[in-house]
Amino acid sequence: MSDLHPFAFRIEREQREKLLQQRAHVFWLTGLSGSGKSTLADRVEQALYAAGFKTFILDGDHLRGGLCKDLGFSPADRTENIRRAGAVCRLLWESGLVVITTFVSPFRRDRDQVRQLFPAGAFSEIYLDAGLAICEQRDPKGLYRKAREGTISDMTGIDSPYEEPLHPELRVKTGQQSPGESADQLLRYLIPIITKTV
Repeated sequence: MSDLHPFAFRIEREQREKLLQQRAHVFWLTGLSGSGKSTLADRVEQALYAAGFKTFILDGDHLRGGLCKDLGFSPADRTENIRRAGAVCRLLWESGLVVITTFVSPFRRDRDQVRQLFPAGAFSEIYLDAGLAICEQRDPKGLYRKAREGTISDMTGIDSPYEEPLHPELRVKTGQQSPGESADQLLRYLIPIITKTV
């Protein structure tokens, strides 16, 4: 690592933000499988796109199909998956984009390490709060059923823990409200953050 000498490029994030007319920010959605991360991210991104914001969704399944396809679901592999995701988020943030992620990211220490990649005020942890019973009832990918049948292991919420955020910037109770209501709640939170003022 001592032989690395990153070049000091002259165009900085603040200049990109001025060009894009927005504030770059990372909104880190976390919650159990089935809590609504992808659904909420999709709804919110569509609204932001219509309003002229430049966004990017970094999705857990998409990342595991490429950059992280060598990783499994052991605790160590989950940690490495989130480390890589955080590094990608940092690059996207530096480009001036509004980044929305959809990772289960079950371990607090991993989420905290990602937070430390960003200056204060540039990262928001968004906890999608839906109980295990509701998520298991939804089971959009059939993962809970497979875990109960014993055909897969290390399933978060079944035989692998999910550590709830202690102090998230926003808690969205997706188990108690509709996708539209959840999207509206998140939009009310994030639009003031990413709106560039002259």
